[in-house]
Amino acid sequence: MTPPDPAVLILALVLDLALGDPRRLPHPVIVIGRLITFLESRLRNVLDNERGAGVLLLLFTVGISAATVWLALYGLAGIHALAGLLGAAYVSYTCLATRSLHCESALVADALAAGDREAARRHLSRIVGRDTHDLNDDDIWRALVETVAENTADGIISPLFWLTLGGPVAGMAFKAVSTLDSMVGYKNDRYLRIGWASARMDDLLNFIPARLTALLMVIAAPLAGLSWQNAARITLRDRRNHPSPNSGHPEAAAAGALGVRLGGTASYGGIPSWKEHIGDPQLPLDGRTYRSIIRLMYTTTLLMAAACIAAAWSLKGFHVPHP
Repeated sequence: MTPPDPAVLILALVLDLALGDPRRLPHPVIVIGRLITFLESRLRNVLDNERGAGVLLLLFTVGISAATVWLALYGLAGIHALAGLLGAAYVSYTCLATRSLHCESALVADALAAGDREAARRHLSRIVGRDTHDLNDDDIWRALVETVAENTADGIISPLFWLTLGGPVAGMAFKAVSTLDSMVGYKNDRYLRIGWASARMDDLLNFIPARLTALLMVIAAPLAGLSWQNAARITLRDRRNHPSPNSGHPEAAAAGALGVRLGGTASYGGIPSWKEHIGDPQLPLDGRTYRSIIRLMYTTTLLMAAACIAAAWSLKGFHVPHP
């Protein structure tokens, strides 16, 4: 794995911000999802040891995903250097979720602003794991802010981190692990054993990026018109108030910057779950809060993008292949 050209990162970021996740374009995550479903079914049929099957599911999914990307980009580069660069940019772009996170969350916010709580619940159910059918407006705003904060780390900063370290192959390997975690990383009877390896690997790959996200949010806060002092204070105080080893860091930084309180009761599969509070209720959770977290998300992304491009530039040098 080698770091990408800065041109690849720049093109990937431009595509992500301009296009988001259009349904008409082929997306590797859909293919990875089908691969996971196929492998899970076959491994359950041939192995009685579900934990062992989970390790194989992780190895096969990541190995096949990374190898496919490497072979595709190697073939494109063999045809023409520019084809290789454009292919790498497209693969890298599909690893990012900045515009799609904004668009999907905006559907929830717009529905709430229009007074259509049922539509807001329906749109929210597409981007969160918790039950949404009986959430009130405050619960919806809280869930929305939490998922934007968490996915700023998981869907933007982490992919940029791994793309910068290892190029599109590493980026797609990370995306495969992230997709595994979203599909089999649940602590229920069906997935507790077969999904444990994927969940632990996802925690490991997000360990540094989650903490980096919190730091970047603190730096980004004044640029987004928010409080960096409160972001730093709440991050230091509340970053461990979350069952996930990683999610508490960006949520605490965001809660502090916005002056809101996150956490509390949520329901998953009909089972209530309590999460320790993060942040102080200085301001209400509402449309203004949502607009603030979106500004913070974009500002944090731009800071990370600048750092990654600079790192790629210094490691490899900037050049555009000639025909």
